[in-house]
Amino acid sequence: MTKQDKLIARILRGQSDSNLKFDDIRKLLIQLGFIERIRGSHHVFVMPGSDILINLQRDGRLAKAYQVRQVRETITSRGLLDKEDA
Repeated sequence: MTKQDKLIARILRGQSDSNLKFDDIRKLLIQLGFIERIRGSHHVFVMPGSDILINLQRDGRLAKAYQVRQVRETITSRGLLDKEDA
């Protein structure tokens, strides 16, 4: 199981939302096809050709818990993962 697979599993489980590294989530979103735009402390991720928009901010080295929940909701509701990734 790769590091990305472990991160996806942790996000989908939802048991450690307040303990996920910001940089790991950022890399995952970029690998899923999002384009990152940075405005101050806000990292805005948009999916080309769709209306998907995710806004993330750092909380030290971690991502904010409520934003991790938003990432999980977006990934699951939009079907952004292949069947073998989930």
